[in-house]
Amino acid sequence: MTGVNPQGCQVFSFKAPSDEELDHDFMWRTSKNLPERGRIGIFNRSYYEEVLVVRVHPEILSRQRLPARLLGRDIWKHRYQDIAMFERYLSRNGTVVLKFFLNVSKEEQQRRFLSRIDEPAKQWKFSGADVRERGHWDEYMNAYEDMIQHTAAPHAPWYVVPADNKWYTRLVVASAVVEALDELHLTFPRVGAEKKRELVEAKRLLEQESLRTRSKKGR
Repeated sequence: MTGVNPQGCQVFSFKAPSDEELDHDFMWRTSKNLPERGRIGIFNRSYYEEVLVVRVHPEILSRQRLPARLLGRDIWKHRYQDIAMFERYLSRNGTVVLKFFLNVSKEEQQRRFLSRIDEPAKQWKFSGADVRERGHWDEYMNAYEDMIQHTAAPHAPWYVVPADNKWYTRLVVASAVVEALDELHLTFPRVGAEKKRELVEAKRLLEQESLRTRSKKGR
């Protein structure tokens, strides 16, 4: 996104939910950060964590204070339905939704973790929790597959991007974003008759100012 004016782009990262966030529905903390019209919003993680991390670690559900009757085996199906309806709602209100799954292989993830450990400049990026989560690799892959199958839609597509090579990952994501922007057929705001008269008058005053300045310098 380096080619995008930062005034029109927002980035929100979602980590472990706070107590306040746990007191609301599972999409509250992301929905309140949706971008305004005319802006690009980037979510680094999102409500999809609620059908990934929470599914792999169901004990997290106990912190969400849900009624016992909602904690059955259908909870993931219900959350998929809620997400799909929410994204349909966004689409019907003019929000373009693009979802990217950066599919890093287990071998490449291991290489990157070792690089973070070995290189002092990267050690701040490393977390022991990441290694512990590798023990749930197969569970996560099953959760990702189930999630994508149940929430992909023409108005909110998933892009499954091979991510072992960062240059290729960035190319695929950037291409998808550019294509989505092209389909919006964006144009500069139209200037009406009153605005044009204002521009003509402003130009006249500025040109008069230039003439007076040159006249003073010529004396």
